[in-house]
Amino acid sequence: MTGATTVPWYREVSRGQWKSMFAAWIGYLLDGFDFVLITLVLTEIADEFDLSTASAASLVSGAFITRWLGGAVLGALGDRYGRKAAMIVSILLYSLGTFACGFAWNYISMFTARLVIGMGMAGEYGASATYVLESWPARLRNRASGFLISGYSGGTILASELYKWVVPHWGWRWMFWIGVLPVLVALWVRRALPEAGDWHEEVATAKARPNPFRPLFAGRSRASVNTALAVAASVALFLVFTPLGAGWRRPLSLLAAGCLVAFAAQLGGRRRWPLYVALTCTVFCAFLYSWPIQALLPTYLKEQLGYTPSEVTDVMFYAGFGTMAGCWLAGFAGDRLGTRRAYVYTLLASLAFVFPVFAVQDTLVGLGVLLFFLLALSQGISGILPKYIAGHFPTRTRAASLGFVYNTGALGGAVAPVLGAHLAEGMSLGRALAVLTFGLTLVVIVLVGSDLPRRLGRLTDPAGDEDHLVPERPLSMTGPDMEKT
Repeated sequence: MTGATTVPWYREVSRGQWKSMFAAWIGYLLDGFDFVLITLVLTEIADEFDLSTASAASLVSGAFITRWLGGAVLGALGDRYGRKAAMIVSILLYSLGTFACGFAWNYISMFTARLVIGMGMAGEYGASATYVLESWPARLRNRASGFLISGYSGGTILASELYKWVVPHWGWRWMFWIGVLPVLVALWVRRALPEAGDWHEEVATAKARPNPFRPLFAGRSRASVNTALAVAASVALFLVFTPLGAGWRRPLSLLAAGCLVAFAAQLGGRRRWPLYVALTCTVFCAFLYSWPIQALLPTYLKEQLGYTPSEVTDVMFYAGFGTMAGCWLAGFAGDRLGTRRAYVYTLLASLAFVFPVFAVQDTLVGLGVLLFFLLALSQGISGILPKYIAGHFPTRTRAASLGFVYNTGALGGAVAPVLGAHLAEGMSLGRALAVLTFGLTLVVIVLVGSDLPRRLGRLTDPAGDEDHLVPERPLSMTGPDMEKT
């Protein structure tokens, strides 16, 4: 009996599938570039607009406020008209917001531009992630997820390198204007892409196109109530993350959370609402542990350690490349061990680096190396987060479901920098970041490790154990188990 010839995994991916990866990857590169700009120039903006640390940090939060809406709306566009159309609309939206940031004249105008960026980024995440995952071979979809998300880290590296050349000579506004130029490349690459394979086979040829928002507008009374909920959630979130809501943040936060949970319950329906709510909470906690460092690391380096812009760039290079390498590693680990198991093991390993990172102060290289390993393990694992979420949803509603769940949970990223800044009022910023990162990483390990979203989902949907991205593999099955099967 002749043994089967082993084909290298990369030869299983066709030229068209690699092209689809590049088209989506470059969008994520721009996503990372545009978003990290605000963290790099936060101190310069705060000086020009005379902002406190907490108010300046809320500018980072601004892009998260509209993400829940952008993820749902542009995700529904992707489910109904195709992933490619949603990808193009998304990149145009957040590029427009980035360009507008360069013309901001005060806090409110900058915050408003950040809201537009949030809408576009939400759509980019949902549309591009579903496009790539549905285009690549089923057994390599963790790898596809990791490669795709690494583009975001590449964008942060590029922004960091430009920061040390642009800001000292031309000022912070030019960083936003330069960030718009590569959009033309992304649009040119995406113009002739084929549609995602899974969506084309299951939806494009169907007589009736899906409408993920149908449950929200089934009847005049329900439509009116949900419109009011959308307005209430948007207004409440805006007030929570601006000085206008001072003194009312707790009740406003509860109001916004109640509105968003109501949407999750309706979108999930009677059988799947526990799954939607549990996944949203898991993503929320994932952002809470990862975004204090992402948002406030440049501020920590400049204000507490006294690093120059050039030194900040060097440290951010280590951090960005560590996250990128971690995304690649996460993809291979996820395909080998199973998505959930790879997630838990990697996060556990990351805990060993949290406190040492903030204990090192007098050696730039030592800090950079520690950050490389911390971010490779803690934030690099987010490379398979799209695969982890998307596997719970069928093709017909995947983009809208992924877009809503991920981007509603991403509000944790809005809370994280503000929470970190407030904690820093009673302790050093470095210690505040370390405490938040360590404690909330443990929470995510428990949520993912116990498989809580799937377990809750099975209470009302006993048949919901299927991985919709890899149909022959239940969500609870690991890589070796699948090979035996």
